[in-house]
Amino acid sequence: MKSLLAAMLAAPLCALPAQAQSSFPSGGGDILTLDEALADAGVITPLTQAAEAGIGAAEAGRSVARLRPNPSVSVDTENALGTGPYRGFDESDTTVAFSLPVELGGKRSARIAVADARIQRAHVDLAVAEADRRLAVTEAYVAAIASERRAAVAEAHVAATTENLRIARDRVMVGANSPIDEQRAVLEQVRATSEAETACLTVAATRATLVQYVGDGARSALDQRWFDVAAGRAQGPSAPVDTRGTLALAGATADAAEAEAGLRLARSQRVPDLTLTAGTRRLEASNDQAMVFGVSVPLPLFNSGEAAVTQAARERDRAEAQQRIALFEAERTIAAAEADRDRAATAVRASEPALTAATEAARIARIGYAEGKFDQFILLDAERTLLDTRRAGIDARAAYHDAVARLERLTARLSAEGDKK
Repeated sequence: MKSLLAAMLAAPLCALPAQAQSSFPSGGGDILTLDEALADAGVITPLTQAAEAGIGAAEAGRSVARLRPNPSVSVDTENALGTGPYRGFDESDTTVAFSLPVELGGKRSARIAVADARIQRAHVDLAVAEADRRLAVTEAYVAAIASERRAAVAEAHVAATTENLRIARDRVMVGANSPIDEQRAVLEQVRATSEAETACLTVAATRATLVQYVGDGARSALDQRWFDVAAGRAQGPSAPVDTRGTLALAGATADAAEAEAGLRLARSQRVPDLTLTAGTRRLEASNDQAMVFGVSVPLPLFNSGEAAVTQAARERDRAEAQQRIALFEAERTIAAAEADRDRAATAVRASEPALTAATEAARIARIGYAEGKFDQFILLDAERTLLDTRRAGIDARAAYHDAVARLERLTARLSAEGDKK
């Protein structure tokens, strides 16, 4: 009676993973594929909105950079509201002048160059945000499938430990084994049930994460066949990856270009601008008029602009150093991702024969223990080995897909829109 009650409590711990484990659809119908999840995430998630707004702000900044300085109009009155003959306005002189600033040294083109560099950086930020979103959704999708697989394995382990408990109790009742065998079997069954419940909670958590990215479509079944087939392909030698132009390096390259444009702008600021003035003066006393012309040039006595040029040059040097660091990090992380992918692929290929052997060993141990040919420790060891082998196969597939996703993120290149300036 106790065995039957334990089996009834342990059986339906997590129905969804068991269903997912038993079928391997290739996509379509009610199956949410990875491509569909990525498309839905592009509509639902706000992860790229800030980068998209940044492009608009940078383009507006270019419009501002193209503008020329505004002219000004001035009205000056002299020889008025004084004493003697200058008590009123009878002897006053009124000058109306029009002033036009003239930029020299290529300041306007330098400002536009800085704005263009910022637009390019904004496009890079958008491409990086989209790649990060793709990576996050892929990792969430892989985690959801892997958690369902682990929950199915945990549920199968509960069923196995429940059956082992039944066998142990039967043998104890007939006096073939010591009561300690029953207690060990109870401990294993309780442990397996706890692990299965934890696995079911993990399924709920990973599904909730995927729903945040994809929406309600994430509640559908996931593409289990993709999880298996893609990870089982043999890997050949990796071709060298040219990191130039990849997203891993594009940000540092854009920063270096912006710093170079900033240095050009700082140098242009050292050239003084002219202000041309033309106006007319009316002499109230004689009712005569005369033209007034003027040119004003700032004197760089206290600020020659050299300090700003030095600062911009050091910023340029820093950006170039960051670019070299980014190149080093890109090569290192790409090599690490390739190594992780290849190790995981090897583990995936090895998991199938290992799982076959572990399953057969557990079956033989279960039969042998039921017939009194094997000690219980042999059975427990075989069951634990089977559980670990199943989990290792799932972990290897998840690690493979995660490594491939990271590698795609690192080696992704800017689109034509991201390359425009």
